[in-house]
Amino acid sequence: MAGTLTIAATPIGRVDDASPRLTAALEGADVIAAEDTRRLRRLAGELGVTVTGRVVSYFEGNEASRTAELVEGLSSGANVLLVTDAGMPSVSDPGYRLVAAAVEADVAISVVPGPSAVLAALAVSGLPVDRFCFEGFLPRKPGERSRRLAELSSEPRTMVFFEAPRRTAAALGAMADAWGAERRAAVCRELTKTHEEVRRGTLAALVAWAEDGVLGEVTLVVAGAEAAGAQLTETELVARVADLEADGMSRRDAIAAVARVTGARRRDVYNAVHRA
Repeated sequence: MAGTLTIAATPIGRVDDASPRLTAALEGADVIAAEDTRRLRRLAGELGVTVTGRVVSYFEGNEASRTAELVEGLSSGANVLLVTDAGMPSVSDPGYRLVAAAVEADVAISVVPGPSAVLAALAVSGLPVDRFCFEGFLPRKPGERSRRLAELSSEPRTMVFFEAPRRTAAALGAMADAWGAERRAAVCRELTKTHEEVRRGTLAALVAWAEDGVLGEVTLVVAGAEAAGAQLTETELVARVADLEADGMSRRDAIAAVARVTGARRRDVYNAVHRA
């Protein structure tokens, strides 16, 4: 009989976030396909797990060639565990090819859920989470990045991105240029780790903060576009102006920004603020 492919999430920071099911999967697998075998063995040691199965590397550079080997093992009855350095395999990490090939080979597939930078960042962002989309990493080249952001200019759902720390300021600046400096966002850094930090504010405020440099693993959460013609109450308009002023924007500029984003007349926003 064919074996089972198990896709398991690993801690994104604190090792004690690992589930008992992950520990059992590490102990019981015939083959463990790991993005970094050294990190896998370090994780196993921290969990007090003795790995008895064969450990092989499975990363972007060998994903295409190793997939066939792993599927052959599954078809021969081996139970294969797939893990990456942190989080859930195939979410901006290796894994999709193996899962797709296992489906094609009619192999059983199981999942061990666990830590996720995407969901953790959404939960602490303070932005709407009833509908969201995950966009992964933005293109590195400025032109390609600008085109991707332009495609997302009317996306109404909250958006989640991964970003390298050294490119965070540039990515936030590009977002501000594409979507407006007043768009709300959160930078989630080093989630679950000792130096966990979440910065919330407008893109303009976050760009200014990030210019001094950002360290660690970064997840960006950005509010979606306002629905065209959305009608806000005077209280909501005033609150939005106050938020922008708190981020350092002048009242005049804040009123103009709120009017532009919401579609309200500038005079109406101005009157609402001064009545308040």
